[in-house]
Amino acid sequence: MAKEGVKAREIKRQKLVAKFAAKREELKAAGDFAGLDKLPKNSSPVRLHNRCKLTGRPRGYMRQFGISRVTFREMALAGKIPGVRKASW
Repeated sequence: MAKEGVKAREIKRQKLVAKFAAKREELKAAGDFAGLDKLPKNSSPVRLHNRCKLTGRPRGYMRQFGISRVTFREMALAGKIPGVRKASW
């Protein structure tokens, strides 16, 4: 389980990216790289990192479900994810 501060930092980055998205596109189109440099570092979408919605785990993230592979496996085996079941052949 990730610390609450780490999760909060990631949420803060997401808000900054959304806030400065339009301005960033405007500056890129104009070719104003000095203006881009003055924007906050965390407003860059490159700094975002996908995290599990339930545990905050940064690795093993499955985009289709928005959770980590560990959480996915636990939920799938418990039957909590519709349409997903253990493969057997």
